[in-house]
Amino acid sequence: MKIGLRLELHSLFKLLQVGMPGSFKKDKKKKKMKILIIGAGKMGRFFADVLSFNHEVCLYDVDPKQMKFVYNAVRTTDLEEVRDFEPELMINSVTIKYTIEAFESVIPYLPKNCILSDIASVKTGLKEFYAKSGFRFVSSHPMFGPTFASLSDLSTQSAIIIKESDFLGKAFFKDLYGSLKLKIFEYTFEKHDQTTAYSLSIPFASTLVFGSVMRHQEAPGTTFKRHLQIAQGLMSEEDYLLQEILFNPFATKQIENIMGKLSELHEIIKEKDADKMQEFLKAVRKNIS
Repeated sequence: MKIGLRLELHSLFKLLQVGMPGSFKKDKKKKKMKILIIGAGKMGRFFADVLSFNHEVCLYDVDPKQMKFVYNAVRTTDLEEVRDFEPELMINSVTIKYTIEAFESVIPYLPKNCILSDIASVKTGLKEFYAKSGFRFVSSHPMFGPTFASLSDLSTQSAIIIKESDFLGKAFFKDLYGSLKLKIFEYTFEKHDQTTAYSLSIPFASTLVFGSVMRHQEAPGTTFKRHLQIAQGLMSEEDYLLQEILFNPFATKQIENIMGKLSELHEIIKEKDADKMQEFLKAVRKNIS
């Protein structure tokens, strides 16, 4: 067997040992993987917590206060310590505005066998960046966030893994997301952006419109309160994230669909056309069933 193939098989064996606490109990002798996470925001801390059960984790952030309550992981603001750590996998969880910039700042301190990865909800520019990087990569998108999802139970949530990713990297994240009970889908970069344009831009745009015209009510109804809670949660996200999702090249068509249906509903209400209203409501019920 050629040396290169033996090394690849050895790497695959290590990657498939990711597991969660349950699998860790079955075989405590499994080798740990060295994983660097950059960006100690909510998702960065979440991944550090999940992975630190079975692996050596190093969490890097330029702001030490972000790592104040991180345990069972190396915490550092020094890239020389990242070099000494010699990670086998790097997970980029910085805010989407600085994803590529963060890669560029850390790559000089990584060994060449390190697999790059991102969890960005918008993949703009990443395909081209990875092609030029000279590193293997795996790109994924956990389709949940700390704003709305219950991180203690993710069984109703989904994750997308990009098809063009490195085989070993995909194996790692399939195992990880599977252990979190996520539904896993494999899409190309383009299909991912099409999917997020539909699943994110429609609710984001609708919520932004609601928030832009709403007025606080002394005695709000249940539906109003639910919409308000969703709007408040959405507006706790970073402006740049909201902007990039809505600036997705595939989002324009979805916004046009909203405008068309809103115009149709407006006309029905203005004319007080009961028959067309019944047709409209029937179509909505069919869509959401």
